[in-house]
Amino acid sequence: MDKLPVIGNPTPPAPQEDLGMTPQELEDGIKRLKKERNAVILAHYYQESEIQDLADFVGDSLQLSQAAAKTQADVIVFCGVHFMAETAKILNPTKIVVVPDLEAGCSLADGCPAPVFKKWLEQYPGHTVVSYINCSADVKALSDVICTSSNAVKIVKALGDQKIVFAPDRHLGAFVAKQANRPDLVFWQGTCIVHETFSEKRLLELMAKNPDAEVIAHPECHEGILRHANHIASTSGLIDYAKKSPKQTFIVATEAGILHRMQQAAPGKTLIAAPPEDETCACNLCPHMRRNTLEKLYLCMRDLSPQVDVPEATRVRALAPIQRMLEMSA
Repeated sequence: MDKLPVIGNPTPPAPQEDLGMTPQELEDGIKRLKKERNAVILAHYYQESEIQDLADFVGDSLQLSQAAAKTQADVIVFCGVHFMAETAKILNPTKIVVVPDLEAGCSLADGCPAPVFKKWLEQYPGHTVVSYINCSADVKALSDVICTSSNAVKIVKALGDQKIVFAPDRHLGAFVAKQANRPDLVFWQGTCIVHETFSEKRLLELMAKNPDAEVIAHPECHEGILRHANHIASTSGLIDYAKKSPKQTFIVATEAGILHRMQQAAPGKTLIAAPPEDETCACNLCPHMRRNTLEKLYLCMRDLSPQVDVPEATRVRALAPIQRMLEMSA
């Protein structure tokens, strides 16, 4: 198929209630509400540092799915993007799932609309559909197994010689195909607006200035970045590598929000965010993740709104491939 247009610019935020609260008052209020609501706060590594520090659990998509599946809380507060909260709701239909900002989306999910994906799949009868977790509940419901960047290679290898469609990220798909020795994988042509923007030219310039640095990269990056990486892994894998490696300097090619937790895990080491093509923009920061703020986090816990719901028929169909992923990742 032809390359799809990138859909990723979030809509402007709606006017927000003026709380008149200091950051400390917001943090204290969030902690109080967490107890009152019997809530758990889950946050992705790409969230703002102050949100990560308040969360009960910070992780990548696989870790957050596992945490959501195990929680005993009555309320799940998901600080991430919409598809992550949908996954929590699919796994916990009787629990309240709230997000700080309902408009926090994902270019990968937005760029793979379920009706178009369903029609496209008709070209590939007999194929097993492996979908990256960065997709909507409706796309998950069309899939046979879900994967994350942590387990995609393992899952594809486990499927043996089955014909496979991999969606929605073509860069992750290409990486998986190479690692699993599956050049026959069929890809949906989606990309992440952040990982797509990294510049190979500017990376090489940065490497020349820091000859002792190791390049570590997320597999959503394009091949121009991955070919220079000393280590390629999910967000949790990158953090673990930086912690354990004897190297002291790392150029990190993924969303720059990861640097907060990586610095905590590897104190004293030098972390350099990989540069985007455009020097004038903060394109290595996800605009969707940045929609979530302390103020919005407080409000969603105070009001138990906005809530994320998934229609039951969709939820049941989407649950099976998610459960299959969790079983294959055990």
